[in-house]
Amino acid sequence: MANTTLQEQNELFPIFLKLKQLRLLLVGGGYVGMEKLQAVISNSPSAIITLVASQISEEIKELTKAYSTITLVEKPYHITDLDNIDIIIAAINDPVVSRQVAMDAKSKGILVNAADKPDLCDFYLGAVVQKGNLKIAISTNGKSPTIAKRLKEVLNETLPDEIDTLLNSMQNIRNKMSGDFTEKVRQLNELTKNLSQNQ
Repeated sequence: MANTTLQEQNELFPIFLKLKQLRLLLVGGGYVGMEKLQAVISNSPSAIITLVASQISEEIKELTKAYSTITLVEKPYHITDLDNIDIIIAAINDPVVSRQVAMDAKSKGILVNAADKPDLCDFYLGAVVQKGNLKIAISTNGKSPTIAKRLKEVLNETLPDEIDTLLNSMQNIRNKMSGDFTEKVRQLNELTKNLSQNQ
């Protein structure tokens, strides 16, 4: 008898946010806070970040000296910290505070990520591969961060560093093309068809 059960799918919608146009609140000043802060600034070094924590580690204080868009506030989290905030990461090793941040965020309609609490998250931070202007985000739907990490390593090794030169060349070609959108797509598809074929 055929298996009639539907295979589970990853229904997360992938987007790339312009964090330098949004206001990010990061709650947590310890190891988890540092990990999430590094993830954000490695992908978006111009991000506007307010980091709130009862205690902020010396490592975070040292790291943020180089970023004028990061504000450190050493005090306990309060719901008023959500004022004028667009997106939140709760990066604190305290499940009670983490849940409170998530509930407060939801009550105000603000998207939230709570570290290691997938049931409280509106979005996840995935593994990211970056080669110049090319950025690939990997999601395992929370099933296995280890697999995401391994895929990141494979893609980092597989994709040549010259891919950024190719992207810039393609942009120059596209900018010089004439015709309507459909014609430009046809021409670009013709130019790039060899990229998807086995050599």
